[in-house]
Amino acid sequence: MTAPPKIEDLFAIDGYLQPYRTEITRRYGLFTNALKRIEQDLGGLDNFSKGYKEYGLVVQDDNSVVCREWAPGAESLALIGDFNGWNRESHVYKRLDFGKFELTVPPTASGECAITHGSHLKIAVTHNGQTKNKLSPWAQYATRPSDSLIYHQTFYNPKKEDRVKLTQPRPKKPDSLRIYEAHVGISSWEGKINTYRAFADDVIPRIHKQGYNAIQLMAVMEHVYYASFGYQVTSFFAPASRSGTPDDLKYLVDKAHAYGITILLDVVHSHASKNVDDGLNQWDGTGGSYFHDNGRGFHSGWDSRLFDYTQVEVQRFLLSNLRLWVEEYGFDGFRFDGVTSMVYHSHGLGQGFSGHYDEYFGMSVDDESLTYLSLANYMLHTLYPEIITIAEEVSGMPALCRPVEEGGQGFDYRLAMSLPDMWIKILKHQRDEDWDMSNIVHTLENRRYKEKNIAYAESHDQALVGDKTIAFWLMDKEMYDYMSTMTHMTPIIERGLALHKMIRLITYGLGGEGWLNFIGNEFGHPEWLDFPRIGNNESFHYARRQFNLVDDETLRYKFLNNFDRSMNQLEAKYGFLSKGPGFVTWKHQDDKVVAFERAGLVFVFNFHGSKSFDNYKVGVEHAGIYKMVLNSDATEFGGHNRLQDDQDHHSFPEGFAGRANHICVYIPTRTAIVLSRT
Repeated sequence: MTAPPKIEDLFAIDGYLQPYRTEITRRYGLFTNALKRIEQDLGGLDNFSKGYKEYGLVVQDDNSVVCREWAPGAESLALIGDFNGWNRESHVYKRLDFGKFELTVPPTASGECAITHGSHLKIAVTHNGQTKNKLSPWAQYATRPSDSLIYHQTFYNPKKEDRVKLTQPRPKKPDSLRIYEAHVGISSWEGKINTYRAFADDVIPRIHKQGYNAIQLMAVMEHVYYASFGYQVTSFFAPASRSGTPDDLKYLVDKAHAYGITILLDVVHSHASKNVDDGLNQWDGTGGSYFHDNGRGFHSGWDSRLFDYTQVEVQRFLLSNLRLWVEEYGFDGFRFDGVTSMVYHSHGLGQGFSGHYDEYFGMSVDDESLTYLSLANYMLHTLYPEIITIAEEVSGMPALCRPVEEGGQGFDYRLAMSLPDMWIKILKHQRDEDWDMSNIVHTLENRRYKEKNIAYAESHDQALVGDKTIAFWLMDKEMYDYMSTMTHMTPIIERGLALHKMIRLITYGLGGEGWLNFIGNEFGHPEWLDFPRIGNNESFHYARRQFNLVDDETLRYKFLNNFDRSMNQLEAKYGFLSKGPGFVTWKHQDDKVVAFERAGLVFVFNFHGSKSFDNYKVGVEHAGIYKMVLNSDATEFGGHNRLQDDQDHHSFPEGFAGRANHICVYIPTRTAIVLSRT
């Protein structure tokens, strides 16, 4: 077996991988074998991954409907629904080889489609003499009837003139990703499930104004249980109907593109809902089909089913799923959920990752999942050179974010999941005077060379009930009483506003090659996130985002919102996320001061709770005059305005902190500044 053609490039980046050459080569061989089978025996990768045009219910040009399914354990299939009075005898599928079934529903005598748009359907699947009514795994629209908790497949075939067309060009792949992580359902300040169109018209303009160039949409793939946050998918090819129709989602994507915003989908291929009546579980009557039919087919922590990635039809199903969201809905990339769970047999449960390379190249790794992820990334980046893929992966698997041809898995980015964990631990367990500057800096910088990370201080995980956002950790005792500018500035609110800005800026500036913010956190949303459920009497009170608070000029939320927007504007101007990592010149434990340079900018942070420093020496590489371009203490950010924004900071030729020159700055307590050389 030959090595990957660019494997030496991988070793040049990380020489510690050399002892694992054989294993990396073997893994690459598994990928090439899988790809070769698709290319030579299954019609080629392009056709193979367009299964959504062949399987499920597909309307033809003559208005006939061709129905195809893979159900290897089933004895028979029948299409039932409103169109035939739910008669199991009138539209029976013909059994083909390899567990496949096919049915053609001819058009009416007048040439119309025999299945009416909006009618309800199911497939009667018989196994061992028992028949259950199921949804097609390929269903592209599923809705909940008013008289049941069980979803129907809804036939979606509107007139051509009623369909939304994607008219806006796709944005160019951003050099620097500034991601706004959002959930459509909770995006209204009212207690309701928001719609795709309302999000497009009301929220996307806000996101654009804030300076984000990408939206990461959560909970789009249909999930029967709203409180699952979209992670218990029941219909992989259908957008969640509680927020609107497929055309409504296309309207949202097109609106984002009109603003030049890249739009990413949170895709869940790591597991599936175990629902039987309206999910993929027991689709053909067996415990297998798309899943492992043994212990490997169940995730104990998530109470869900796990795919058998070795099955050709599972590969077709999942790769085609990615193609549908790109081709039909216009998505520009994906955030793959649960990658750690996929690539380890333990699913990461109870497994502490020490960072030793044996953990990444031993028997604990799931080759089948790695092969699928490599196939998915290879397909996406080959067919769509501008595509973006992000891995939710916590173990630090080497080469995960290197190209497949190097022996990696081909992701563009991984989420820097250790960063929010660090901040929550600090805020929860440490006094301000005990913050360890060296540990904070180390954690922010600790990522694999040449593997890009998305930095974030908090995401949806920290917003969920049971945890707290950074704003809540800092200010929850007083957020309901003292966030009005009409009230005096209490020490808790003063500290909270200052540290909220500083924590986000140092994470943004030092923690990765991309930035992510969860909807509402940009202005310090005052409450957690909790979906309607029995435990809260099905309340929508916490399943919303209160943009009305930030729009109220008398409230202090506007200050955090202004600072968030200014951080994005700074990055948009200087592009520091895409211009190499920061160079930390100073971290002083007693002073609680951190300084670093990145892309010609100088970042200085004073985390000390009571000390300000005048003429504080900061090393800079290049001589010149430095001016302030961001100041967390400015009035517009709720600060005390203790700094002169237009002050010139002249460099001195004496080297300091490993740099050729130095400047002197005034850095007040709990303040962060950014300077640029003029």
